[in-house]
Amino acid sequence: MTVTTAGEDRLWPRYESPTDLAEIESVPLAERGLPESTYALLARAARLWPDRTALTVLPDATRWQEPLCRTFSELLADVHRYANLLYRLGVRRGDAVALIAPNCAELIPATLAAQLAGVAAPINGGLSPRHIAELLRRSGARVVITAGPQLAVETWRSTRESVVGGDIDALLVLRPTASTAAEPLPGLDGVEVGYLTDLAADEDPAGFTGQLPTATDLAALFHTGGTTGIPKLAAHTHTGEVANAWMIAAHSLLDMDSVVFAGLPLFHVNALVVTLLAPLFKGQAVVWAGPLGYRDPALYGYFWNLVERYRIATMSAVPTVYAALAQCPVTADISSLRYAMVGASPLPAAIRENFQAHTGITLIEGYGLTEATCASARTFPSAPRPGAVGQRMPYQKLKVVRIGPDGSWNDLPRNHLGVLAVSGPTLFAGYVSGRGDHGHLLDGRGKLVNGWLDTGDLARVDDDGFVYLQGRAKDLIIRGGHNIDPAVIEDALLAHPQVTGAGAVGRPDPHAGEIPVAYVTLAAGAEVTETDLLVWASERVPERAAAPKSITVLDSLPTTDVGKPYKLALRADATRRELRHALDQTSGIGAVSVTVEDGSVLATVELDTTADARAVRAVLGRYAISWKVLVDQ
Repeated sequence: MTVTTAGEDRLWPRYESPTDLAEIESVPLAERGLPESTYALLARAARLWPDRTALTVLPDATRWQEPLCRTFSELLADVHRYANLLYRLGVRRGDAVALIAPNCAELIPATLAAQLAGVAAPINGGLSPRHIAELLRRSGARVVITAGPQLAVETWRSTRESVVGGDIDALLVLRPTASTAAEPLPGLDGVEVGYLTDLAADEDPAGFTGQLPTATDLAALFHTGGTTGIPKLAAHTHTGEVANAWMIAAHSLLDMDSVVFAGLPLFHVNALVVTLLAPLFKGQAVVWAGPLGYRDPALYGYFWNLVERYRIATMSAVPTVYAALAQCPVTADISSLRYAMVGASPLPAAIRENFQAHTGITLIEGYGLTEATCASARTFPSAPRPGAVGQRMPYQKLKVVRIGPDGSWNDLPRNHLGVLAVSGPTLFAGYVSGRGDHGHLLDGRGKLVNGWLDTGDLARVDDDGFVYLQGRAKDLIIRGGHNIDPAVIEDALLAHPQVTGAGAVGRPDPHAGEIPVAYVTLAAGAEVTETDLLVWASERVPERAAAPKSITVLDSLPTTDVGKPYKLALRADATRRELRHALDQTSGIGAVSVTVEDGSVLATVELDTTADARAVRAVLGRYAISWKVLVDQ
């Protein structure tokens, strides 16, 4: 079934194969008739399909058969109520509204309402109170929407701690999905505290009191940049979010009856753009997982039954999710699941092969980053390109450049390896650097050059616009001036039948600068040893210099809160192990610790009074790392 409403045809060009791109771009994007804002997109969906189910929200994984459902018209009414409450609390067009909560039925309309009344600023509730407080300060948010004690007690505590002493006017609290309980909330001096739905109950559901957003207005501030240090705030415009959502919705693989599954947290752009905004274009229903999403171990025991019950047609997740699902017996009819989208980090070939062999479901890979709103490239089930993460999406431009020591850019020819750069309508407006008289101050921080974004990814782009990633520029292992892509090591290890995960990093070396080492996770009952894996890898990596010098088995590989591999933690561990070994014969050594600060590893060596501090510093000075020595007085 397809959308055939009068005036809608211009939205839906044929987009089934790589050869469709030129025909799509023969019509300027401005003539496609895209809604002006995320609010206009929602209003359109409510007008076209008022009684269709928009949201099916699960209270948690174990209660997957007890959802709360909302139609498109009900969702719009909730957004109006919440946005009118925000307006009454003083939120205006350029004002940020912070949202700090796991996914729940109230958070979805609250996010859209924040973009209608002001600017949404989603924050990961798992960050430390110090980080949350700094992000609140940087965003300028005076109204905070947060999980209550019944929804996520730790988030509630950290948010309350973060706002104490801050410049906050209101703390609006979310309940668990389908809950009407009203546990008394402790007050805060000078801050209005109450349940969001209760405070908004008497607001007008029929329309918004304030000024409607325009295409160039800011829609959201998404934090990005890692899990240590203070993340950067990337500013999205309404036109960027709407355009990217349309690019995702425009492909012809799904119709309006297709059901989408959402399990990523709404503080991540993929959850907002891929599983909230894009389905609004065709009136598709979305089934939202419980508050823990894909991080809930219980979800995997019910997942295939859930697919059968709700007739899920597609889903979006990170590679680690598909690695886990490949281990879950298929005990239900999953014929409705046509394909699954994967992104956020490169997809190892072994995970693709295992998942597809186990389920018969095709994985569609994509590539994107927060600074380009969400998605910039996608693959096609009918036209596989081994090794590619996808073809550039319509109206986006991709190229590779060589960045000189002085910061100058030199464009490289097609099929040459360089730093990937992105341009087009989805480009972010900049990072928030402060607040001025007319709203947020934005700065490209050297990432924006003449309308192009430096992604930091090494890649080549072929003649058809397909992107082949070669790793992060900063993740390269540089051994004696020789660049080693960690993916070649990881792919070799993942080819072993008992290896379920792999991460390769550079370990500091006094002679070569860095040498490659690897960390792996193993399948239950695996008998392979670290020595066995060293032999396996040495026989399979494409060059001798890339063979890992050590392999460490872990229970789990470190990831960020949205499941991306967290290589800095592995680099920190490798550095600690190397320094402990180098100082093993030195007396007076206390703790050797390595932390990650602002994206870099920092080693700290503690000495007692018997240690020869000069000798210790001489050892540390042989390594190209940051370090400090603490002497016990």
